[in-house]
Amino acid sequence: MAPLTTGVIQAILREFSQQRAGRGRYVSGSSPITATGGVISDYPDSGNVYRAHIFSSSGTFSVSAGSNSVEYLVVAGGGGGGHFLGGGGGAGGFRTGSEPVSPGPYSITVGGGGIGGRRSGSVTVASPTSGSPSIFSTITSAGGGGGDSSPVPSGATGNMPGGSGGGGCGRSGVGATGNTPPTSPPQGNDGGNGAPQGGSDSSGGGGGGAGAAGSVGTGGPNGIGGAGGSGTTSSISGSPVIYAGGGGGGADPRTAGMGGGAGGSGVGGNGGHASNATSGTYSTGGGGGGGGPLNEENGGNGGSGIVVVRYQIASLTATAKATGGLISFFGGKTIHQFLSLGTFTVTNPTLTSVDYLVVGGGGGGGTASPNDGGGGGGGAGSLIYGTSFPVSPGPYGVTVGAGGNGSVTSPTVGSNGTASVFGPGPISASGGGGGGSSSNGSTLLTGGSGGGAGSDNGNDTGGVATGSPGGSPNSVSPAPGWGNPGGNNSTGSAGAGGGGAGSAGSQAFDPPNPAPGGPGGNGLSYSITGITTHYAGGGGGGVFSGNLGPVGSGGLGGGGDGGKTTPGFSGTTNTGGGGGGGRGAPATLPAGSGGSGIVIIAYPS
Repeated sequence: MAPLTTGVIQAILREFSQQRAGRGRYVSGSSPITATGGVISDYPDSGNVYRAHIFSSSGTFSVSAGSNSVEYLVVAGGGGGGHFLGGGGGAGGFRTGSEPVSPGPYSITVGGGGIGGRRSGSVTVASPTSGSPSIFSTITSAGGGGGDSSPVPSGATGNMPGGSGGGGCGRSGVGATGNTPPTSPPQGNDGGNGAPQGGSDSSGGGGGGAGAAGSVGTGGPNGIGGAGGSGTTSSISGSPVIYAGGGGGGADPRTAGMGGGAGGSGVGGNGGHASNATSGTYSTGGGGGGGGPLNEENGGNGGSGIVVVRYQIASLTATAKATGGLISFFGGKTIHQFLSLGTFTVTNPTLTSVDYLVVGGGGGGGTASPNDGGGGGGGAGSLIYGTSFPVSPGPYGVTVGAGGNGSVTSPTVGSNGTASVFGPGPISASGGGGGGSSSNGSTLLTGGSGGGAGSDNGNDTGGVATGSPGGSPNSVSPAPGWGNPGGNNSTGSAGAGGGGAGSAGSQAFDPPNPAPGGPGGNGLSYSITGITTHYAGGGGGGVFSGNLGPVGSGGLGGGGDGGKTTPGFSGTTNTGGGGGGGRGAPATLPAGSGGSGIVIIAYPS
């Protein structure tokens, strides 16, 4: 499942704390656990709220209260790839299950990845090594086996078993055994055999993965390295992540084949062919790719492992009447947050109306010419809020608008954001207008809120808002939504602010020095998620580095600050905030991009 926004997590935990006083919609487990250690992530899953402790390095999981079982994921470090027609490194052992805990410390060991083989000429500089084990309580996952390496002129030099076995080298190397030592269910699979030598043509086998054995390397004029065994997906951390893919086998670049074998599931390293092998992905236990021959023969390193421990901290008592987006429950309402494209599908016929908030993507900021002033801030995306929108069983399409790109060259205006859309009708909130440049004249971009004017020797006018001016957060907005114009500019060296949903962007006034950038217009605040949040603030105007005045600040609601000694700041993701303007002197620095929009739908639980 996708990770939740900070606001939703805070809402869940706040209401969970209220339920202890009899006011919430969550019930705790019979023996709730209190613990510390690692990076902590709280998220809902299948009607429950979980807390995960994520260890990407060794540490301590300390239980201060509660005795119950916890779920675990223990992945060891992947093996290093072999050198010279090398076999791919085996993935680190992958183990999941449950384990009883009680108050006290539990040492966590996170295994490092093995080292890929290295060779200089015909001399082995470093032999490949296996990954190191990862440990939680009584659970140990074995490190992945190192890949096999081929010496000159023929014959294998090693065969390394492990959580998953290393692949055999070219010239008939034999893949090593996985699930060593054995566990039930198995923690990994065998490595694939290497191809026999056929003239100068050969390749290594793929390392084993948690999901499958490594593939056999193929020889001959079209030979390719064996692919690493596939990994396995786990969502124990709150998001689906693939772990423990095997490394691909290396291949001779003089063959006409596709080259080195692919790493398993994208987390194992790729085998070498006409370039060095790549390493397994960090914190996944992926095996390193096997090396090719000649000057590109080094094996890739194995990826480090990971340990994740999770336990239930609450149960949701409410039931959603629709599907789609990130679902949470607060204050007697069910909330669906869409952070990207999706579908809101009504599944319960008793649901006949919903409240909604639709915000378009913010516009990107503009830049100024070299040795000139500052660019204008991007306008916020249009904002539409409404209540009692009629719905019936069936699907309603949802589009979340992207933020416009900030200008990176000069003198150009920023790009407009794109529209966010909900349902038939449709309810469409247009994207914000891009910020102006230092010499764009009257070509400023309009949008949900208009972009601010850039610095200029003329008197540029801020972009026009296509949305209705202003708006009350407690009333229904008419299409095309709320927005305001961007700020104007007078002769000088600073950019104006982009418009926001609640107010217009500010004009950049231009005394000789200082000449502050114009602030972005403020957005509007809503509590549709249960947390009062501002949306659709305009981006601030940029100024040149010698200007003693401050940059234009981004408006409340995710607007990015303008640039001066740094590039303009981007609008905040999923707020529709406009990007901050860039600066021109003494050299152009880019403007910030607009923040993406959001669609939120809520109804009584």
